[in-house]
Amino acid sequence: MSVRDLIPWGRNNGNQMPSLLRDDDRDPFLSLHREVNRLFDDVFRGFGPGLPSLRGAGGFGAGWPSVEISDTDKDIKVTAEIPGLEEKDIEVFLNDGVLTLKGEKRSETEDKGKQFSERYYGRFERRIPLGTEVKEDQVDAAFKNGVLTITLPKTEKAQSQVKRIAIRS
Repeated sequence: MSVRDLIPWGRNNGNQMPSLLRDDDRDPFLSLHREVNRLFDDVFRGFGPGLPSLRGAGGFGAGWPSVEISDTDKDIKVTAEIPGLEEKDIEVFLNDGVLTLKGEKRSETEDKGKQFSERYYGRFERRIPLGTEVKEDQVDAAFKNGVLTITLPKTEKAQSQVKRIAIRS
């Protein structure tokens, strides 16, 4: 078998290039590939109004809101981007070493005139296991310009358990 046998337009027609017809009309594998891609697009876009999707309640993904976590010797800082919400729309809980962010994003307009929307509305909940003891009475949360910043000071016991390990070359 030569390499020319592997080229679909080179087998029977000499070296003619294919016409500008759709590729999936000729190649069943390409057709299958397109259909599978379309299936995944539909699943992650949602099944339609009123039906749940894999993104979770209200269309929000399992990882929404997006967070950034920094862990130092003295504290843990969690920063969450929550655009389009106000302070009154967000709740923060700390229970058994798990930080929970809850809230709801409401639509500013009625759905009557909407033809298409990629914006997400509804309730969300994000749980973040901390993995270390914190001083619960000194936890601080601030919200400004759609960014929630939570500072969780570590207990003295948790600070003393941090052990630096030297790296040899």
